[in-house]
Amino acid sequence: MQVFLDESGDLGWNFDLPYMPGGSSRYLTLAFLLVDQDTHNYSRRVIRDFRRFYSMKPSRELKGAELTKNQKLEFANRTNNLLEKHSEIEICSITVAKENVQLHIREDANKLYNYMINLCLLEEIEHLPLVRFTPAPRSIKVTSGDSMVDYLQMQLWFERQSRTILRLTPHESHANNNLQFAGILANIVWGNFEKGESDAFEILAPRMRSRRLFFR
Repeated sequence: MQVFLDESGDLGWNFDLPYMPGGSSRYLTLAFLLVDQDTHNYSRRVIRDFRRFYSMKPSRELKGAELTKNQKLEFANRTNNLLEKHSEIEICSITVAKENVQLHIREDANKLYNYMINLCLLEEIEHLPLVRFTPAPRSIKVTSGDSMVDYLQMQLWFERQSRTILRLTPHESHANNNLQFAGILANIVWGNFEKGESDAFEILAPRMRSRRLFFR
C-alpha cells in the first residue's frame, strides 16, 4: 500500500485579519490518497487525462488553489468515477478548525499536524504489513520526516498493537501525479470549510471519510 498526503491551509495563528491580507487560514485540511501496486496508476491517469482535457502542459504541476470552480468540479467527477470502478482506492481527509485550538497546543504545530495524521490515517492502514508513506515536501518541512514517521510508527505498534511497518518514500510534487491528486483533494475539502465552496466537495463526500477536529 502507498499513501500520499498533502494539505491545504496554513499553520499560522493570526486571526485578527482576514485570510490572505495578513491573516491566517481559519482551517487546515490534510488529505490522503491510498492506493496499492495494482491501482496506483489509475489515480495518476486522472491527473494525466485532466491535463489533456484542459490542454495543460504535461510538465505543469496541478495545484488546487489555481483551478477554477469548473475545473474542480471536473476533477471531483473524474475522481468519483474512479472510486466507483475501483473501490479498493481510498480517499480520506481531516480538517481542524484552528480558531478553536487551545493556546498551549498552538505552541507546537508539529504535534497537532502529527496528531491529525494519527486520527485520520492509522485506522486505515493498521491491518497492512507494509505502507509506503509519501507526504508532500512542504509537509515534511512542517514536521521533520523522521520524527513524523517515528511518531506514527510508535502509535501503530504500541497504541494499536499493529505490526504495520511504515516507510517514508519522499517525492517532489511536480514530478508525482498522485501527490498532485492528494493536493487537489485537500484544496477541495479545505475550500468547503474556508470559503464555503461546497459543490466539488459534495460530489466527493459520499465516497470519502472526512473527519473534523476542534469543531464546535
